[in-house]
Amino acid sequence: MALQTQERRQFKIGKYDIIAQPANGSMHMLRYTVLLNGKRLGALLSMPTESDCRFLEAPPKVPPLKIFSVTYRPGRPKKGTTKPGANGNEESSGPSIPWSIKGQQRY
Repeated sequence: MALQTQERRQFKIGKYDIIAQPANGSMHMLRYTVLLNGKRLGALLSMPTESDCRFLEAPPKVPPLKIFSVTYRPGRPKKGTTKPGANGNEESSGPSIPWSIKGQQRY
Protein backbone atom coordinates (compact mmCIF):
# COMPACT_ATOMS: atom_id res chain seq x y z
CA MET A 1 0.00 0.00 0.00
CA ALA A 2 1.63 3.24 -1.13
CA LEU A 3 1.50 6.35 1.03
CA GLN A 4 -0.05 9.36 -0.59
CA THR A 5 1.44 12.74 0.20
CA GLN A 6 -0.78 15.76 0.21
CA GLU A 7 0.44 18.94 -1.39
CA ARG A 8 0.46 22.42 0.05
CA ARG A 9 -2.63 24.46 -0.70
CA GLN A 10 -2.72 28.23 -0.49
CA PHE A 11 -5.88 30.35 -0.33
CA LYS A 12 -7.22 33.59 1.16
CA ILE A 13 -9.83 34.29 3.80
CA GLY A 14 -10.56 38.02 3.75
CA LYS A 15 -7.18 39.79 4.00
CA TYR A 16 -5.40 36.73 5.46
CA ASP A 17 -3.35 34.23 3.46
CA ILE A 18 -3.76 30.61 4.55
CA ILE A 19 -1.28 27.83 3.75
CA ALA A 20 -2.60 24.30 4.31
CA GLN A 21 0.02 21.56 4.53
CA PRO A 22 0.05 18.10 6.11
CA ALA A 23 0.59 18.13 9.87
CA ASN A 24 3.67 16.35 11.17
CA GLY A 25 3.01 12.70 11.97
CA SER A 26 -0.42 12.64 10.33
CA MET A 27 -1.56 11.62 6.86
CA HIS A 28 -5.01 13.17 7.03
CA MET A 29 -4.77 16.26 9.23
CA LEU A 30 -3.73 19.60 7.81
CA ARG A 31 -1.91 22.45 9.55
CA TYR A 32 -3.29 25.81 8.51
CA THR A 33 -0.69 28.59 8.79
CA VAL A 34 -2.21 32.10 8.91
CA LEU A 35 -0.21 34.93 7.29
CA LEU A 36 -0.91 38.66 7.07
CA ASN A 37 1.23 40.68 4.62
CA GLY A 38 3.83 37.91 4.64
CA LYS A 39 4.06 37.84 8.45
CA ARG A 40 3.13 34.58 10.18
CA LEU A 41 0.40 35.10 12.81
CA GLY A 42 0.00 31.50 13.93
CA ALA A 43 -1.11 28.02 12.94
CA LEU A 44 -4.25 25.98 13.55
CA LEU A 45 -5.11 22.32 13.05
CA SER A 46 -8.71 23.12 12.10
CA MET A 47 -9.92 25.18 9.16
CA PRO A 48 -9.73 28.83 10.34
CA THR A 49 -12.53 31.33 9.94
CA GLU A 50 -11.98 35.05 9.49
CA SER A 51 -12.84 35.48 13.18
CA ASP A 52 -10.05 33.02 14.12
CA CYS A 53 -7.61 34.99 11.97
CA ARG A 54 -8.63 38.29 13.62
CA PHE A 55 -8.13 36.67 17.02
CA LEU A 56 -4.60 35.59 16.04
CA GLU A 57 -3.84 39.11 14.78
CA ALA A 58 -5.06 40.96 17.90
CA PRO A 59 -5.80 38.67 20.86
CA PRO A 60 -7.91 40.15 23.69
CA LYS A 61 -6.20 41.50 26.79
CA VAL A 62 -5.96 39.03 29.65
CA PRO A 63 -6.52 40.52 33.10
CA PRO A 64 -3.66 40.12 35.60
CA LEU A 65 -3.78 37.19 37.99
CA LYS A 66 -5.39 37.85 41.33
CA ILE A 67 -3.64 36.82 44.52
CA PHE A 68 -5.22 33.75 46.08
CA SER A 69 -6.93 34.83 49.27
CA VAL A 70 -8.38 32.53 51.86
CA THR A 71 -11.86 33.55 52.85
CA TYR A 72 -12.63 33.66 56.52
CA ARG A 73 -16.29 33.09 57.29
CA PRO A 74 -16.78 32.46 60.98
CA GLY A 75 -19.84 30.77 62.37
CA ARG A 76 -22.26 32.27 64.85
CA PRO A 77 -20.44 34.06 67.73
CA LYS A 78 -20.66 32.61 71.23
CA LYS A 79 -22.66 34.38 73.90
CA GLY A 80 -20.86 37.19 75.73
CA THR A 81 -18.18 37.82 73.07
CA THR A 82 -17.49 41.22 71.51
CA LYS A 83 -16.81 42.01 67.88
CA PRO A 84 -13.13 41.69 66.89
CA GLY A 85 -12.99 45.35 65.77
CA ALA A 86 -14.52 46.63 69.01
CA ASN A 87 -11.34 46.20 71.07
CA GLY A 88 -9.32 48.53 68.79
CA ASN A 89 -7.16 45.87 67.17
CA GLU A 90 -7.96 45.91 63.44
CA GLU A 91 -5.35 43.26 62.53
CA SER A 92 -7.19 40.44 64.33
CA SER A 93 -10.21 40.36 62.01
CA GLY A 94 -9.45 36.74 61.10
CA PRO A 95 -6.97 33.96 61.62
CA SER A 96 -3.29 34.60 61.08
CA ILE A 97 -2.42 33.35 57.59
CA PRO A 98 1.32 33.48 56.88
CA TRP A 99 1.02 33.87 53.08
CA SER A 100 -1.62 36.62 53.12
CA ILE A 101 -0.96 40.32 52.62
CA LYS A 102 -1.04 42.48 55.78
CA GLY A 103 -4.12 44.65 55.96
CA GLN A 104 -5.85 42.73 53.13
CA GLN A 105 -9.64 42.96 53.19
CA ARG A 106 -11.28 39.54 53.67
CA TYR A 107 -14.91 38.93 52.80
